[in-house]
Amino acid sequence: MPTPTHRAIEAVWRIEAAKIIAGVARLVRDVGLAEELAQDALVAALEHWPRTGVPDNPGAWLMTTAKHRALDHLRRDKLLADKHQQIGHELEAMEALVVPDFVDALDEARADQIGDDLLRLIFTACHPVLSTDARVALTLRLLGGLTTAEIARAFLVPEPTVAQRIVRAKRTLTAARVPFELPQGAALHERLESVLEVIYLIFNEGYTATAGDDWMRLDLCNEALRLGRVLAGLAPEEGEVHGLVALMELQASRHAARVDAAGRPVLLLEQDRSRWDRLLIRRGLAALERAESLGPLGPYGLQAAIAACHARAQAPEETDWHTIVALYDALAQVAPSPVVELNRAVAVSMAFGPAAALEIVDRMRGERALQNYQWLPSVRGDLLARLGRTDEARAEFEQAAALARNQRERELLLARAQALAAPPGPRG
Repeated sequence: MPTPTHRAIEAVWRIEAAKIIAGVARLVRDVGLAEELAQDALVAALEHWPRTGVPDNPGAWLMTTAKHRALDHLRRDKLLADKHQQIGHELEAMEALVVPDFVDALDEARADQIGDDLLRLIFTACHPVLSTDARVALTLRLLGGLTTAEIARAFLVPEPTVAQRIVRAKRTLTAARVPFELPQGAALHERLESVLEVIYLIFNEGYTATAGDDWMRLDLCNEALRLGRVLAGLAPEEGEVHGLVALMELQASRHAARVDAAGRPVLLLEQDRSRWDRLLIRRGLAALERAESLGPLGPYGLQAAIAACHARAQAPEETDWHTIVALYDALAQVAPSPVVELNRAVAVSMAFGPAAALEIVDRMRGERALQNYQWLPSVRGDLLARLGRTDEARAEFEQAAALARNQRERELLLARAQALAAPPGPRG
């Protein structure tokens, strides 16, 4: 059974791991090696703190220990002389760290530097040279402090698979000589898109799980929200960062209303809006306002504006569907995709009726990207049901259920199909 000290170490590590890895990576210029050295510091804490007690500033203790390990590594590899000019001031600080009182002063003096280091780590872990799966796994590992087992459990994949992704990601970064630095100029936009994509992928997997028995995995949503808020604090002038935070805050506000007491999904228009989290809504609307103040909304900001329309409506019938259609039109201009068009069709059905929307959906049935997407037949089934074409609607819901990999989704879609089943005829 974990002791209080071990629980304290685990809590401190979750909070401080990313900062420590980032700080060490600036010295050794290798995120894989930086994580190993940070882990060495964690092992040292596990060895010493049960005997000596948790330090007054445990994060600084871990950072100091990890950086000492980094200096030892540089000395062993005879790289100290080559790097002396680059990190000379850092080395002087390291030597001074033997004085305990220096730690607090160092933390205060280098708050900005720690922020820059975290930004470098975020951009490195989400580098486009890595596959999407690798970026997600590495980000959760380095910035979320999650263990390999926790990441595997969250995404319902074997632990060795996640371990391989992380190892390959580190090797790829090293082989590609990806610099541990902030991108500049035109590269910043491309790299920022990659970072935002990773964070939103993590959030979406938690918001509506791809597979498994649970419809939501709130730990992933919360981790993505934390990463988004950290990024917004580190890059306060980037409108799309605030747009993404707004989108996640507003969507997360519905969590309590998205499932019933038995854990079954509750669709948006059927949710008890009194259970929506008003604090998260206020935070989301504030983030959206910040995004709007920084220039034209990008894809995440536009999606946040759509979510805001729902958040402002006290009841489903008060939803401004015409504005939502206009926002989807704008989204289709800046980030066209079949999924965006399908969502736009849903908004059209609410603003202009199911027949207008069915024409859009029918044109999309040949889209290769939607061939195994369960929400295409689900949307079509809903439109057909509203038009009174019950048998066709039931067949669409059954097809959607067959495509769903999430057990809760499958049950929801089958229930909608069964609700459309013809009533039994009279007996006798």
